[in-house]
Amino acid sequence: MTSSALILFSVGAATGVTTVLFGFGGGFVTVPAVYLVASRDHTDAMHVAVATSAAVMIVNATVATIGSARRGQLQTRFLWPVTVFIGIGSVVGAYAATQTAESLLHWLFVGYLAVTMIDCLLRRGFVSRAVGEVRPLTAVQSTAGGVVVGVVAGFLGVGGSVMTVPVLRRRGFGMAGATALANPLSLPVAIGATAVFSLANPSRPGSFGDVNLAATMALLAGSLLTIAATRFVLAGRRVPDSVHAAMYLTLLGVVLAGMVCLR
Repeated sequence: MTSSALILFSVGAATGVTTVLFGFGGGFVTVPAVYLVASRDHTDAMHVAVATSAAVMIVNATVATIGSARRGQLQTRFLWPVTVFIGIGSVVGAYAATQTAESLLHWLFVGYLAVTMIDCLLRRGFVSRAVGEVRPLTAVQSTAGGVVVGVVAGFLGVGGSVMTVPVLRRRGFGMAGATALANPLSLPVAIGATAVFSLANPSRPGSFGDVNLAATMALLAGSLLTIAATRFVLAGRRVPDSVHAAMYLTLLGVVLAGMVCLR
């Protein structure tokens, strides 16, 4: 196994854990890894990273969603109609990404991570949520908010969980419920964005558009193993809500530092 494949397999294994714990079907974890590997061979490595991440999310988010549904952890009434609007936004965002300069796409990714962390730390309702009844999304959050989530997530090749989890937290969800919903909410982003990215750069060898096939396979080989293993380890166990939220923010910080250092 080459060093690049080993890196991607290892990161894929990490995304299996983050998919279960945080609703990250890939996204913020896989983008830096694919960017690192692709930068050795491609001048537009960030586009390859974003596209490949979206493709990986289709599989990871589907597997995690099925697992959550079987365990009765999904509150499906919160998935409609926001998933439709997220899907619409993802197509717009992915197309915009194909037209955006490499360096700008990289720094927008970094900037969004930083803004999200600051928002979660400074605004009440994420680190320590208000105890009370879970409130449904408002009409604006489900429609216009869904489009915004889709645009940003499709543009950056992420599932949108970094936006949807904080919103759901402020609607009264615990981390377990919010992250369980993050995976099905990531699916329309992954499908819409992958469809757009697959049509870009059709002549790129070893790829389906901007989606690097070898990187996708290496990432999935690792993630599918650890999704199952993490589910098994956590069966019947509960991570304390405040600890779960702190772990979420810590992971974002690690990815942010990594992306800054990779440039």
